[in-house]
Amino acid sequence: MPNIINIDSLEEAQALIGANDQHITFLEEEFDVTIHTLGNEITVDGADDQNVELTEDVLINLLKIIQRGMSINLRDVQSAAMMARKGTIEYLADLYNEEIARDVKGKSIRAKTTGQRLYIENIKRHDLTFGIGPAGTGKTFLAVVLACQMLRENSVKRIVLTRPAVEAGENLGFLPGDLKEKVDPYLRPLYDGLHTVLGAEQTDRLIERGVIEVAPLAYMRGRTLNEAFVILDEAQNTTEMQMKMFLTRLGFGSKMVVTGDETQIDLPGSTKSGLVESVRLLSDVRGIAVNKMDESDVVRHPLVSKIIKAYEKE
Repeated sequence: MPNIINIDSLEEAQALIGANDQHITFLEEEFDVTIHTLGNEITVDGADDQNVELTEDVLINLLKIIQRGMSINLRDVQSAAMMARKGTIEYLADLYNEEIARDVKGKSIRAKTTGQRLYIENIKRHDLTFGIGPAGTGKTFLAVVLACQMLRENSVKRIVLTRPAVEAGENLGFLPGDLKEKVDPYLRPLYDGLHTVLGAEQTDRLIERGVIEVAPLAYMRGRTLNEAFVILDEAQNTTEMQMKMFLTRLGFGSKMVVTGDETQIDLPGSTKSGLVESVRLLSDVRGIAVNKMDESDVVRHPLVSKIIKAYEKE
């Protein structure tokens, strides 16, 4: 006989079920179960007892978050389901304890998975952190959020954002416009994070003042970056020499975050990835953190995780 989950109020029940029952629909498909809702009661049925138990664990732990006055969305339900499969669902509520920052609209930004939480803690504790994982794990976005927060707190004086422009061979001279206009298409994910936290207008003002700098990786040569939060995105497309050059730019009072996806290397021929080599050489160096996230840390559309899994099998 299925267990009955009793909910204190209809408002909490609706928050748990989601608009148009989307939370329930996702869980039914994810665990191959049937979820019945009647007023303040929810029951779960299914042929696989383990899947029924996992679904109940997800619902109970999500309800705890709702009862603390927090709202949840489909991404939260997806993350909870992944944590249940990994046996870490008991830590779900902990992810909502610490607010990383607030976006331009005043909404809280928090870690969505245990992998993201560890990544955030490593960035805070280390001067150099590698964030490696597939698209949708938040590795770039969270680094930008922390950079903005440290800038707000005056922990750093500026933010430096860079990535290798592999598609243009780092030879940007033939492109029209000034440096910013040439590089912008390659730095779009970084701008998205800045706009979320600071807003487009403030971002533009800080870029004009030089507080936020965006530049292709080639423009980092010969510099020492002091009191800065430096982010290298798409680092899998750096060569070994480019990566060595970048890492040795680290100055006093600075933090450096290197993000990339080792499965998406676009370098020509037999060129070795600077990201792969640097992780191999530096993973045991004290003061450096290497975070590896996987499909369980993806917080985009639920299909993204399944797509990643399918390609990894192939």
